[in-house]
Amino acid sequence: MPPLITTAWLAEHLDDENIRVADTRWYLLDRDKGARDYANAHIPNSIYLHIDHDLSAQPLPDATTGRHPLPDAETFAETMMRAGISNSSRVIAYDDAGGANAARLWWLLRYFGHENVALLDGGLNQWLAEGRALSSAAPNFPRGQFAARPNEKMAVSKAEMIQLTRNPRALVLDARAGERYRGETEPVDARAGHIPSAHSAPIGGNLRGGADFRFQDTAALRERFAALGADDAGEIIAYCGSGVNAAAEIFALQLAGYENTRLYAGSFSEWSRDFDLPIVTGAKPH
Repeated sequence: MPPLITTAWLAEHLDDENIRVADTRWYLLDRDKGARDYANAHIPNSIYLHIDHDLSAQPLPDATTGRHPLPDAETFAETMMRAGISNSSRVIAYDDAGGANAARLWWLLRYFGHENVALLDGGLNQWLAEGRALSSAAPNFPRGQFAARPNEKMAVSKAEMIQLTRNPRALVLDARAGERYRGETEPVDARAGHIPSAHSAPIGGNLRGGADFRFQDTAALRERFAALGADDAGEIIAYCGSGVNAAAEIFALQLAGYENTRLYAGSFSEWSRDFDLPIVTGAKPH
């Protein structure tokens, strides 16, 4: 299955027995709005997976793990099976934010060994723009059979991240909005600014722009990341506020042909809470 699925293709295959469509809408400042919106209307036959409850472990009380720690294999497998997802399922994830949240499911499934997963290009926005039908009915799929086998090489720990900031062959990309990268505002994390050596690469720049939430074509994405130094990098590490939106950066990098990517799962929410670690403000990496 290609990494991007069109709305036209999905409309034709919504009732396929082996297809599972996952709505992952989620909002930082109203974390249950996505679930409420799903209950009101969603793409037919979609299940709902909550970023906090289904696609993350619970953070430690002191938040030193970051706001959205990776779930363990057993818990993630149980979540998938409860949702009706098996290792044989073809999973298509969507949101209304250009893949910013849906890519979390894409990345987690691949991290746990399930490659047959894609994003809906343009997400719910594109579906609605084309006047396609919605539903308020939640499907009831039979329990799936899912074995989760984590590939820990895909993720970066804080200790590794400290070393990578000193590695000239590592390209670190900050997927957050530019004003958060520069330290002009910080709505939720402990300190404002960015990790030293990180380049600003907001995930909105991977999309066509305006009201079009589809991804740019491969050539445009390649040009964007090459300008940031991706062609010369030994590896590319993406982070965001809590490790959710950065998965969309990795998705776009892979669309552009870069396979040497890893996710700093703790991201800035973990880094900023360690007051022994430096923070940089302003528009430059250092």
